[in-house]
Amino acid sequence: MTLLTTKLYPPAARTDGVVRTRLIQQLNAGLLASSPCQLTLVCAPAGFGKTSLVGHWLAAVQEPFTWLSLDSGDNDPQRFLSYVVSALQGLQPDICEGLLAMLQAPQVPSAEVLLTALVNDLADLVTPSVLVLDDYHVIDNAAVDDMLRFVVAHLPPSLHLVITTREDPQLPLARLRVRGQLNELRAQDLRFSATESAAFLNDVMHLNLSEADIRALETRTEGWIAGLQLAALSLQGQADTQQFIASFT
Repeated sequence: MTLLTTKLYPPAARTDGVVRTRLIQQLNAGLLASSPCQLTLVCAPAGFGKTSLVGHWLAAVQEPFTWLSLDSGDNDPQRFLSYVVSALQGLQPDICEGLLAMLQAPQVPSAEVLLTALVNDLADLVTPSVLVLDDYHVIDNAAVDDMLRFVVAHLPPSLHLVITTREDPQLPLARLRVRGQLNELRAQDLRFSATESAAFLNDVMHLNLSEADIRALETRTEGWIAGLQLAALSLQGQADTQQFIASFT
């Protein structure tokens, strides 16, 4: 099976973006040694900056990390596991060699055998690390969901899993919340605050808008990052910004 290596690259962190300190702190909280949390879920509709946020955060953390951008082809369980193994080998080249051999064998073992081997290998990670599964919402195969549930249920302390998605994955989220094992960011967390909206519109997009105009755009977009970006692009070159903002929907 030939794998696309660019799926293993995290997004390049923008140097001119808005620094989202409060969200970075929330992501960092999931990595605290005193925390039992081993899963971070970043769940929101399109255009809320999930991938960019996690990429920016990882560029600053000290823990080793690896990245896997999912697509519809990863609904095949064998392909999904192969990509996960390839991502993990970016952390530790000799990890999962036995599992990789099983995946490439003419007779692939059962999912339970494969996943048991995976979890055992994860426990052998030399350094506590982070694995990101980006765009998990593209997965609609129950077999892959079952694999994820197994791994989450048996995650060793050596690995922190981060999932970005537009919809909740098929995981026992309520149980994980009650046990304090889930760190989650939702759309309401990802919306730009008034201060972040001002920084984006004036410092990043260089629009020089008044406080009233910024507040109006923030209200109309409800802090939706993609909406603010569309508004900012449309405002460039506008002679009457106030009239445009008043009519913007």
